[in-house]
Amino acid sequence: MSHRTRITDTMATLTTSSKRPYHIIVFGATGFTGQFVVEEVARTCTEGPGGSLQWAVAGRNRDRLEKTLIQAADALCKPELKCVEVIVADVAEPESLAIMCKQGCIVLNCVGPYRFYGEPVVKACIENGAHCIDICGEPQFLEGIQLKYHSKAQENGVYIIGSCGFDSIPADMGILYTQNHFKGTLTAVESFLTINTGPGGGCAHDATWQSAIFGFADSASLRRIRKKFGHKPLPAVGARIKKRGAVFFTKEIEQYAIPFMGSDPSVVRRTQRYMHEEHNHCPVQYMAYVGIGGPFSVVKTLFAGVLFWFMVKFSFGRGLLTQFPKFFSFGLFSKSGPSRKQMDGTSFCLRFMGEGYTTGQDLSLGKPNATINTEITGPEPGYIATPITMVQAAITLLNESHCLPNKGGVFTPGSAFARTTLIERLNKHGVQFSLKSGQ
Repeated sequence: MSHRTRITDTMATLTTSSKRPYHIIVFGATGFTGQFVVEEVARTCTEGPGGSLQWAVAGRNRDRLEKTLIQAADALCKPELKCVEVIVADVAEPESLAIMCKQGCIVLNCVGPYRFYGEPVVKACIENGAHCIDICGEPQFLEGIQLKYHSKAQENGVYIIGSCGFDSIPADMGILYTQNHFKGTLTAVESFLTINTGPGGGCAHDATWQSAIFGFADSASLRRIRKKFGHKPLPAVGARIKKRGAVFFTKEIEQYAIPFMGSDPSVVRRTQRYMHEEHNHCPVQYMAYVGIGGPFSVVKTLFAGVLFWFMVKFSFGRGLLTQFPKFFSFGLFSKSGPSRKQMDGTSFCLRFMGEGYTTGQDLSLGKPNATINTEITGPEPGYIATPITMVQAAITLLNESHCLPNKGGVFTPGSAFARTTLIERLNKHGVQFSLKSGQ
């Protein structure tokens, strides 16, 4: 077992002991995403402190947890996984969460939707000295947790790092990667996401669909949370970025695109605010878009979007959306989720188009005089890339805690991992960051 020096006297430990025997506990291991996180942890056991990783799985049902371990053992041809420790814990039973959190250095929380089940886990982690990493893509939850728990997490030296899945490590770390490769002052970035599926098509599990339903239905709460922060607007350096239309054809990806409705813009803005206020970095303006294909896809997306916006306003409509995800999402979401064959045939590409001013250029005069294009490519985003990014975030925290902010708190991936080797670690695991053109 590894024994490391703490950053400060108050920092929660990242060292295992007889009282806290596990580096990582996967909570929600029997869920659709959780089962793939279990497999990814098993693949990375040699990357823990000192070349080993002590870990356990946790959830409500012992039998289902043991079945998940058997399935992982068979899928990876690792019979030793059947001996991984099982912890029974339930978000509805705070005492069980406390017992779980006292046994681990980091809890990987895979239990969503987070707006319903996330806060008890955060609270238990802070109170019992366990760091917490989640894969939440719900801005209301992420920003609400920062508002409510940042100070308490700082006091207890606990890191709460949200959105460490496909939402939103690629976007957040991708902006920092682009900034780091720009020779001068990067002022604005647009990103374009494309998802490529194989002959079998692709879809996502309906847990993501449910998060979207209740998130859009309660968008007013996000406005209230942001008002409570009382933030001043970030300064827009250089030319102000122009927002594109609701639907537009773009040469960057040679297809129609719409604004990206996930958590990426929210997470990136929070990181840019942190880097500006804490390190005096020039904030980057950011707009995110996603490709939807050709004209037929445009018609289908517009129809589905209008129907969705109308139905989420009413409890009856939300009930129908929740009950029949495949029908109302035109097959994009289902209760069974994608098959392994569909996942293996799916990949993503996230392109960043940045502009700014070269070193020595007066930012107050004229338009930006330099551009940069970077790219992140990787496997199926929801259930292959997400476990990779989540687990590598945990591995980075375990091995490079000295590179994180020197106090605990509630952080975005970018604000937590800006000075670590997370990007290099992701490159080794198939989520590739690359400079395409420009500087």
